[in-house]
Amino acid sequence: MTKIAFIGAGSVVFTRNLLNDIFYFPELHDVEIALHDIDADRLDTAAAVARLAAEERGANPSITTHLDRRAAVDGADFVLNMVQIGGHEATLRDFEIPARYGLRQTIADTLGVGGIFRTLRTADHMLALGNEIAELCPPSAWLLNYTNPMSMLCWLVYAGTPTQNVVGLCHSVQFTTEDLAEIVGVPYEEVTVVSAGINHQAFLLRLEHKGISLYPALTAKMESDPDLQRRVRFAIYKRFGYFPTESSEHAAEYVPWFMHHDAELERYRIPVDEYIRRSEQNLVEFENVKAALGAGELGPIDRSNEYASLIIHSMVTGTPRVIYGNMRNVGLLPGLVEDSCVEVPCLVDATGLRGVPVPEYPAELAALNRTFNNVVELTVRAVLEQRPELVRLAAMLDPNASATLTLDEIDALCDELTLAHGDLIPAALRNPKELITA
Repeated sequence: MTKIAFIGAGSVVFTRNLLNDIFYFPELHDVEIALHDIDADRLDTAAAVARLAAEERGANPSITTHLDRRAAVDGADFVLNMVQIGGHEATLRDFEIPARYGLRQTIADTLGVGGIFRTLRTADHMLALGNEIAELCPPSAWLLNYTNPMSMLCWLVYAGTPTQNVVGLCHSVQFTTEDLAEIVGVPYEEVTVVSAGINHQAFLLRLEHKGISLYPALTAKMESDPDLQRRVRFAIYKRFGYFPTESSEHAAEYVPWFMHHDAELERYRIPVDEYIRRSEQNLVEFENVKAALGAGELGPIDRSNEYASLIIHSMVTGTPRVIYGNMRNVGLLPGLVEDSCVEVPCLVDATGLRGVPVPEYPAELAALNRTFNNVVELTVRAVLEQRPELVRLAAMLDPNASATLTLDEIDALCDELTLAHGDLIPAALRNPKELITA
């Protein structure tokens, strides 16, 4: 029996979506689902959601719950990671402390000061999970990671643990393709793309409908539509010639050109502190799901566009598919750091999952990615090499932070966040020698 472990299953809305996708396939109706969360209330709710999802799809899985992570991971063929270490309170610290220094953020889960410290407070979990998979799971097991920052956390696992079968999964390519298909007026199902880059800063190298490029039509729409001209990623597309796969609120904080300028915030309608609002809504959604379950009012849902169920189905049945995943850069993208984590097309079948090289990746995109990847690499090295000074240097090289803060302010901000997160930070990176005040 195929065993699928959900780590952080208390993210019940996302858990429900993924389970619904898995049970969509008759071949996966009799899998074992092992749910893990450190919050007993959320874990119980996740179990109820799992039973309902199985019933709606006519599946008959074995469903177990575990407050102990090792028990959930033990023997798993697939481990789905979707944790948020520190929860809502840690998210607030990652926004509120930088804001006191004048640093604006939108999502803060991928790059920048927020992304750096989200990585630090998730690092011990990822390294422990990678080691547990290597110890407790069959050699063919795969870690399917949904937790951000994607490129940093996947890199930590394959560089810092024996687990090498790891892929980071996102929905940026799918949602962007849907959005652009609607804008240019063609059916999404008939659009083909080739995308590559780094997670949350990848680009559509090809965007076609029945073999014909949609870029001329997209450019015409942009030039005639004032609303499109007020989106950050259209501004990037206009300059770089390829459309970015991540949303405008994400993209704005990965570059130095927007967040520090009041006029640009207004011009491009950039939602500062957006993730705080989303985090608060997630808390409300959890309570709504609990209430709907209790009242028997949690209705059926459609399949999502997430990749996890497709990967599992392909490996179990041998059905070949192409998905977009975040993989170790072993000759996959020239111009980017070897062994860094890149997002490329991936082939998946019964033999596993393999990234497809993209040898003609445009130099201008690689150059932009390198400004992103500098922060990623130094943050990963800070953890693996136990060098706290690299945390500050990563922040100094971050495009948004370096456009906004002085060197002394960055020092002080990193020290204050380190102290504020306390034991969530890896031991070797805690307790800065002095707290520098700006």
